[in-house]
Amino acid sequence: MTASPNLSSDNPQEAPQPQARFGLAIVRLTIGAMLVWVFFENLGKGLYTPGGYAGLINYYIQHDHAPAAWKAVMAAAASHAAMAAPMQAITELGLGILLVVGLLTRPAAFVAFLYLGSLWMSEWGTAWIWELLVPVLASLAVSVGRAGRTWGVDALLARRTPSSLWW
Repeated sequence: MTASPNLSSDNPQEAPQPQARFGLAIVRLTIGAMLVWVFFENLGKGLYTPGGYAGLINYYIQHDHAPAAWKAVMAAAASHAAMAAPMQAITELGLGILLVVGLLTRPAAFVAFLYLGSLWMSEWGTAWIWELLVPVLASLAVSVGRAGRTWGVDALLARRTPSSLWW
């Protein structure tokens, strides 16, 4: 398949297909908005307090079908809820903002992939299996596809250093 000569890019590192870049940027914005929304939803539910966080994690431990090793990780997080709850809040809000503005998109999306994957594993058997699996894989695609270079701050940074792996 050959590319049309009219679809050139100023940056040889970018895909010349604008539809693909626009699609990945929309996915990036959607995942970022989802994380910001979840932050405010969880804040309203009190899930970033030690008690609220530990209660939710203990519910997952008792009712999910995650591997025993992962349940041990969750139990450690629940026993340190005073530290883990604010860390989760910062992670959700921080990743959401970075993805919405398109700053450091590749590492932010990869961390979102790992983070959402851990939540997906934590919810095995308590939620619909596809509920988080789609955002998990979409986050990986955003990371691989350099989605911050379209409609994001990363586009400005890429002009200065186009070969950087950060954007």
